[in-house]
Amino acid sequence: MDTQLIKTVNKLQDAFATVGVHNPVDLPQIAVIGSQSSGKSSVLENIVGRDFLPRGTGIVTRRPLVLQLINRPATKPNATDAKKDDDVSPSADAQENHDEWGEFLHLPGQKFYNFNKIREEIVKDTELKTGKNLGISPQPINLRIFSPNVLTLTLVDLPGLTKVPVGDQPKDIEKQIREMILKYITKQNTIILAVTAANTDLANSDGLKLAREVDPEGLRTIGVLTKVDLMDQGTDVIDILAGRVIPLRLGYVPVVNRGQRDIESKKSISKALTAEREFFENHPSYSSKAQYCGTPFLARKLNMILMHHIRNTLPEIKAKIQSALTKYQQELFQLGDPVADGSGSNQANLVLNIITEFCTEFRTIIDGNSNDLTSFELSGGARISFVFHELYANGIKNIDPFEQIKDVDIRTILYNSSGSSPALFVATTAFEVIIKQQIKRLEDPSVKCINMVYDELVRILSQLLNKQFFKRFPALKERFYQVVLSFFKKAMAPTSKLVTDLVAMESCYINTAHPDFLSGHQAIAIVNEQLQAKNQPNHDKQQHQQHATMNGNSKLASLQTGPRSSASSFDSTSENNGSFFGSFFSGPKKTKKTSGAIMEAPPATLKAMGALSEREFMETEVIKLLIQSYFNIVKRTMIDMVPKAVMLNLVTHAKEELQRELLAELYKADVLDDLLQESEFTQQRRKECKKMIEALQKADEIVGSV
Repeated sequence: MDTQLIKTVNKLQDAFATVGVHNPVDLPQIAVIGSQSSGKSSVLENIVGRDFLPRGTGIVTRRPLVLQLINRPATKPNATDAKKDDDVSPSADAQENHDEWGEFLHLPGQKFYNFNKIREEIVKDTELKTGKNLGISPQPINLRIFSPNVLTLTLVDLPGLTKVPVGDQPKDIEKQIREMILKYITKQNTIILAVTAANTDLANSDGLKLAREVDPEGLRTIGVLTKVDLMDQGTDVIDILAGRVIPLRLGYVPVVNRGQRDIESKKSISKALTAEREFFENHPSYSSKAQYCGTPFLARKLNMILMHHIRNTLPEIKAKIQSALTKYQQELFQLGDPVADGSGSNQANLVLNIITEFCTEFRTIIDGNSNDLTSFELSGGARISFVFHELYANGIKNIDPFEQIKDVDIRTILYNSSGSSPALFVATTAFEVIIKQQIKRLEDPSVKCINMVYDELVRILSQLLNKQFFKRFPALKERFYQVVLSFFKKAMAPTSKLVTDLVAMESCYINTAHPDFLSGHQAIAIVNEQLQAKNQPNHDKQQHQQHATMNGNSKLASLQTGPRSSASSFDSTSENNGSFFGSFFSGPKKTKKTSGAIMEAPPATLKAMGALSEREFMETEVIKLLIQSYFNIVKRTMIDMVPKAVMLNLVTHAKEELQRELLAELYKADVLDDLLQESEFTQQRRKECKKMIEALQKADEIVGSV
């Protein structure tokens, strides 16, 4: 049963590798990491009992090697199997044994009985994917070895960690290898086999250092100490094995591999394993623990660890496979079936369904009934409401009628509106001229409001065009965009006309009978109250001064006689009471009087200068009150009416008429073929989904059978 578990995981790995898709499920496996000179390859060859890995200087392992070891009982040689491998012929090579063979996933049905040929195939397939310039590739090579001399086990041999690029190696080779290794060992279901040379300081071990990054507590890391026989005399790894240096929950296993001289002299692995056993049994430090040292113990330990690990994670793997299967089936359903060429009715139905779905979704987004309501931000109709009731309403409210027209301007208009006969009462004409000017100012923000709502409709359009079926048909998406945008633009003209007409209506007829409008009498009363309140504190003082002045003038008048007296009297009256124009117009400075009545012509340009008289002040304030009152009424009307106008001619019009427009433009037999050309992405993604579903269905069957 335990062996069956490892075989099950092997089948799962093959299910995804055969289909050629990335495995979405984190499968239990053992990843072998270590620096280039740590002896990784020798450890793996000792576990297999065969020479089969490429040798040489620099990076030899340039792609992950998924090594599946399968224990099978010895059988009689089968002559037919030998013929399956054209490159392999019976020879005296000691490596050839019909009880042992290797199979590559990329060469289905081909058996390699000669392990030298396995090495050649690894080099050949590596160069096929990475070239000969010592580059690396994350695409794994899957090798399965059947032998009565191995324990069922799955190992992933990863490229050795390196520091400095050599020869033609890429400049960032260290980063590339590091990222590849991290991709494997970061997965929580991966057991990390960290290989370190025992004759170097353990604290400097590249493999352990990298393992610590993803497994800081050492819960899923097992250490292998190589080159124990090369340690200085009198030193050993007992402290490390006891967990007193860098503790690992799964512990350490010391091994002795063949040295370079042994490899060159073609020392067999069987002899090397015998020498290893003798070393540990005879070494004073390890003899008492010899049964826990060496490659055979390492293989048994890894076999047990992997089986327990698989047993613990199998329920989780089942759930992940089913979840992934559901996800890819849903995506395939969204991608839909390929559009059959020449089937006009199917194409027409497809376009009709897309138009209907688009318009339904468009309406629900505006009305707020969409199933995709989000709590993160305002969307759709809520944004249009924000434009109306926050941006536009506050923008209109903040318009001050007296930003552009000052008291001095009102004063000028008052006199201009009176014409040649000075007005006896507050001029209605002046009020209308000023209020119409201010109402015109409301047109610009109202038109901006239309543009902002248009932008929101385009935003909704873009949101809908990101749906899956539009990604599937880029030509249809582009045509949809053009038609809908054109429709919105056509609706903009009548909407702008209606809104500008609203402004024109308000300025065309000033309804002074409006119930909320402040009447002229009320305005005058308010201003009088203001004047009285302003003048009240100085009232007694002014009365005293006026009484003294009158007495003085009467005495002066009694002393003066003749024409000069009457002239002086006229001047005095004139200055005290003020002329109709008061101090409104500036004139030339008074020059020394000459004999005779001399008048100068008025200047070419007459402008307001000087302080306002009491009458001018009162008239100006009354006009301002009336303007403010009526302008507030108009602002309220615009804040109420402009959103209604925009909704009528733009938003509601789009909701009701957009489907008719799309049908008229797109539901045509002569354009269906062009519109329903699928994108390359869709075609490729559909193939990927089908492959992934096929692999996941196989995986589901495999796991279900356990």
